[in-house]
Amino acid sequence: MDGSAKSPVLDVLGGRQLKTPPVWMMRQAGRYLPEYREIRARAGNFINLCLTPELAAEVTLQPIRRFGFDAAIIFADILLIPYALGQALTFVEGEGPKLTPPVDPQNLDHVRKTADHEKLAPVFETVRRVRGELDPSVAVLGFCGAPWTVATYMVAGGGTPDQGAAKLFAYQESARFEQLIERLVLSSTDYLVAQISAGADAVQIFDTWSGALAPDEFDRWCVAPVARIIAAVRSQIPGAKVIGFPRGAGTSLGRYVERVSVDAIGLDWTVDRLLARDIQSQLPVQGNLDPHVLRAGGGALDRAVDATLETFGSGPFIFNLGHGILSDTPIAHVHQMLARVRGR
Repeated sequence: MDGSAKSPVLDVLGGRQLKTPPVWMMRQAGRYLPEYREIRARAGNFINLCLTPELAAEVTLQPIRRFGFDAAIIFADILLIPYALGQALTFVEGEGPKLTPPVDPQNLDHVRKTADHEKLAPVFETVRRVRGELDPSVAVLGFCGAPWTVATYMVAGGGTPDQGAAKLFAYQESARFEQLIERLVLSSTDYLVAQISAGADAVQIFDTWSGALAPDEFDRWCVAPVARIIAAVRSQIPGAKVIGFPRGAGTSLGRYVERVSVDAIGLDWTVDRLLARDIQSQLPVQGNLDPHVLRAGGGALDRAVDATLETFGSGPFIFNLGHGILSDTPIAHVHQMLARVRGR
């Protein structure tokens, strides 16, 4: 969908600087909202919520109705790709995702070559429903997890503090790990193409654990696969808009920007502002308010918002958090942030 004349987010992704930056938040549909908690209880479990289009569309729309954000990001989860590749997926309250069996060099051949799109079809229906409900001025964002980040969960069978299981797999059996990454590249490409075809205006690729890797491994497992995904998506949908979010990349951000053809780069809250401003001279940036300062509120939040606007306001910029909103963030603090950004 070409809504660039009407959508502030798409204007920025096209390289325009706006007087007031558009705003959305990662995890903006979530547990900090009472209306979300009500729908979550009705769904019974998290996977049902993700894969029931009526409910997933409703929670996607809730923060737009309450806050008037400039983008709606589809409610889903990065681990739906492993689910569609044949791993069993559950979410345990208080523990997070569980994927079984964990992928290792011996059982890799049990992982499908490409994702089963019948399992992902509800996500595409959610995109269609959300796009049909919203004014063109509100961008609809699809997303996927980057291959490296998704692989860390597949190999460990869940989240880990250091992504050690995947790192060992990659070091000890690099050829087999490459096969896993290849399946994720192909599946993620198809997944993003289907989301855009269903009505997503842009997509974001989340590489949440890119900061766990040494520089050479970062280039091999983060930069190269995402670059391939974007090239493959654009071979099917020329001009597709893509935001990259390599969290924790630090000084490797420069190489990511040079080698990955994103339309904007998402910045986490740890990024040095001098480095970030240099990157902004090359392409639009998105971010990077610390989610904890949003949780804190008060004068600290006002100062942090002002500093972010001062740093990035002179170039193409989408205001966002440096990672997802914390589940115990007061709603009043989100209103405070928006008022400060929008000057009301």
